[in-house]
Amino acid sequence: MAAVAGRTYPAVQFEIEPERVSEFARAIGADAAGGVPPTFAAVYSLGVTAPHLFMDEEAAVNFARLLHAEQAFEWARHPRVGETVTSRGRVASDTERRGMRFIRFESDTTDAQGAPICKSTALFVIRS
Repeated sequence: MAAVAGRTYPAVQFEIEPERVSEFARAIGADAAGGVPPTFAAVYSLGVTAPHLFMDEEAAVNFARLLHAEQAFEWARHPRVGETVTSRGRVASDTERRGMRFIRFESDTTDAQGAPICKSTALFVIRS
């Protein structure tokens, strides 16, 4: 296993699409008429940035043994339906303890002007 702490991955741009917002709202029991559910951009951001880590051969993440242990969000503002945002992922830390690997993965999402929308931090535990 190669530690990949500090590694950054290419930015991913995506639109906050009305259909996906509605699907997400239904899945979590929220009212899509009220706008974008607060966690939508952060969860979607992780969904488009984390695959870079999982497909990184040097990171050697065994997806079959991965547990998504925790997730936290920091909001500057909520995104708007139809808005195009950019997310960038990076490995904040990569450590091993007691036969388990702990990867802290961060995603920063910004608007078209580069202003922050949210920061998402996830902890992945990979069992040996």
